[in-house]
Amino acid sequence: MLVIGITGASGAPYAKRLLEELASRKLRFSVVSTEMGRKIFEIETGVTIDSLSNKLGFRHFDSGELDSPLASSGFPLSGVIIVPCSLKRLSSISMGYANDLLDRIAVNSLRTKRKLVLVIRETPIGEIEIENMLRASRAGAIIMPASPGFYHRPREVEDLVNFVVGKILELLNLEHELYERWRYDEY
Repeated sequence: MLVIGITGASGAPYAKRLLEELASRKLRFSVVSTEMGRKIFEIETGVTIDSLSNKLGFRHFDSGELDSPLASSGFPLSGVIIVPCSLKRLSSISMGYANDLLDRIAVNSLRTKRKLVLVIRETPIGEIEIENMLRASRAGAIIMPASPGFYHRPREVEDLVNFVVGKILELLNLEHELYERWRYDEY
């Protein structure tokens, strides 16, 4: 099972599109969101995580639910994607500070060598954040800035969102057609 974490950084359209893609593939996943993550999600997408949960059929946990079975390092997770990942969340994870359910799941993933992808959306990035990214990466996290490419010639915001979500799916070894990959045969 996958866990998708949603924090309070801007970038909720990435999370929404990822949830839609996972549901369309009939994959089993749960969502853990922070209070600010839920607020930003509704502001940026116009829907609530709970309404999307009802529509797409995933389980939604509040980050304060430390009694969730997901909190156990023995829970069989195949991976954790935090999208968007705030710099505050990055800091907690890089320091091993399991303050809530989302932190605990992420830290457990690092301890048990499971896939953890942190989709950093905030900018600019300072020295402290770079050190936190390096620390998390050395512990086993994949740091993926939400930086869309332009070689696929995006025409709409949705094209940029699809590019980032396609990159996330590639990290999960899932095929997609969300954007046209770079073609070397043109040179």
